[in-house]
Amino acid sequence: MRAAVILALFSLFAPAATLGDRTLVDEGYRQMYNLQFDAAHRSFGEWQRQHPEDPLGPVSDAAAYLFNEFDRLHILQSQFFVDDSMFHAMKKPAADPQIKQKFEDDLAQGQRLADAILRRSADDKNAMFASILRMGLRSDYLSLIEDRNFQALSEIKSSRILAEKLLSLDPKCYDAYLAVGIENYMLSLKSPPARWLLRLGGAQTDKDRGIAKMKLAAEKGHYLQPFARLLLAVQNLRDHNRGRAKELLAGLAHEFPGNQLYAQELAKLQ
Repeated sequence: MRAAVILALFSLFAPAATLGDRTLVDEGYRQMYNLQFDAAHRSFGEWQRQHPEDPLGPVSDAAAYLFNEFDRLHILQSQFFVDDSMFHAMKKPAADPQIKQKFEDDLAQGQRLADAILRRSADDKNAMFASILRMGLRSDYLSLIEDRNFQALSEIKSSRILAEKLLSLDPKCYDAYLAVGIENYMLSLKSPPARWLLRLGGAQTDKDRGIAKMKLAAEKGHYLQPFARLLLAVQNLRDHNRGRAKELLAGLAHEFPGNQLYAQELAKLQ
């Protein structure tokens, strides 16, 4: 399991704003986690129609395209649940160029909308979240699909810095803690010389801090809570706590029966 690869995945999230009734954005993310990608695109598309100036709409639609590619190419299975030797022996599948173009178009639209808002109001939390999401999604594509981990790390660091700024404004944006948590946890697994070089470049590598922040997102997050729980399952597997990993995967399998990843990995632990 490669730290740089899993680190990139932290960014598959949307704002954790306080909501009353479930919105189309809520519904779209739940559909995405359940691998109902056409339905997710419809939900995000309708949100964009109703809220054409909200950058979260196109950026969330980009997330659905990326998760669709992850499912089609079995990215999460290969990156999360195989060891390094098996990963390097795998034949890398080809990405869909049409999906990539739609993904990039959504990200570009989201950037235009978010930048316009942030020029008017630099502390707009929704636009900051959309920017964090956009940078993270691009890092996911660079690392997981194109194997360009150095470029991905640069995007991750930028999104983590913005997440820290957002958390300084609103500590209750619990999903944003995952940006801080995964960088610290995953980079803490590197060798001491590598960690020293990473810190020299501005990265964070504190394992205990990383786990604590991931737990916050898993316990109190909104849109990203299911993904945080998956990452904690992986962390517990790495730390040989199979019982806790089984609990997390069992909960995910029950909540998202359309996503076979959770059930398949749970079955391996039985």
